[in-house]
Amino acid sequence: MYFDQAEGNVFRPPSEAYSFILRVTIGCSHNACTYCNMYRSVKFRTRPLEEIMAQIQAAKPYALQIRRIFLADGNALVLATDKLLQVLAVLQQTFPRLQRVSCYAGPKDMLNKSPAELTALREAGLKLVYYGLESGDEVVLKDVNKGVTAAEAIMAGQRIVESGIKLSVMVIAGLGGQAGSARHAYHTAQAVNAIRPHMLSALTLMLYRGSQLLEQFECGKFVPLPPAAIMGELYQLISAIELPAASHCLFRSNHSSNHIAFAATLPKDKARLLADIKAAQSQLADVTEWDPYNNVE
Repeated sequence: MYFDQAEGNVFRPPSEAYSFILRVTIGCSHNACTYCNMYRSVKFRTRPLEEIMAQIQAAKPYALQIRRIFLADGNALVLATDKLLQVLAVLQQTFPRLQRVSCYAGPKDMLNKSPAELTALREAGLKLVYYGLESGDEVVLKDVNKGVTAAEAIMAGQRIVESGIKLSVMVIAGLGGQAGSARHAYHTAQAVNAIRPHMLSALTLMLYRGSQLLEQFECGKFVPLPPAAIMGELYQLISAIELPAASHCLFRSNHSSNHIAFAATLPKDKARLLADIKAAQSQLADVTEWDPYNNVE
């Protein structure tokens, strides 16, 4: 559900398919990751309250139907806390059946919020943050220009979890290429172990038009993984994730980029998930004519 003039493309997580998409920013404040072209076509800006309130007003006729709201675009936490609290208060007043407000957030913006600010946002209704960790490996994070160190990336996730806001972490299989695959899998698993997110999603690297990573591939500086090797990397990642027995981390790989969808709860289903991934690796081993351009969008 979307009530706004088109200004660039609108993106949301798969689980927000039936949410009211409320754009509180346009674009991404970082917008420099080499693998991403999502917001290249728009200039980043934070939206004034009058623009945000106009969208809310347009949605009022559907107030009794709206139970979830997703704050777009790329990292809503870049907004000043006072402004976000104002927006959240209006949402609670306007939509009587509202159950959850969620948003994307970048690591720098997460770190720029104090624990007290995050607690205030949770109490005001921000229940879930989607965080593109992508990798826990220092070299990969630097290569893809994520803008933070591995230690900072982990600290950002931990800050959200400690505030009581639910955290959905996204990682990208294949982001280290063939050269960095094992290192990427191991250090990403260690980051997940340190953060202990409530949800974990594994996407598969796609080479998008307009991205620097596609340009690196085309000039031979980046070698992507074929499907069976992606499964091998995912197997290494899941193998190295060691969450406490009491954890209830929902794992999904149901993004459109994935070769095969998996679903599990970690650590309870770890053995079964690893067996499923191993079977998928065998199934994809016969894919000998894989073309990286099949992943270009």
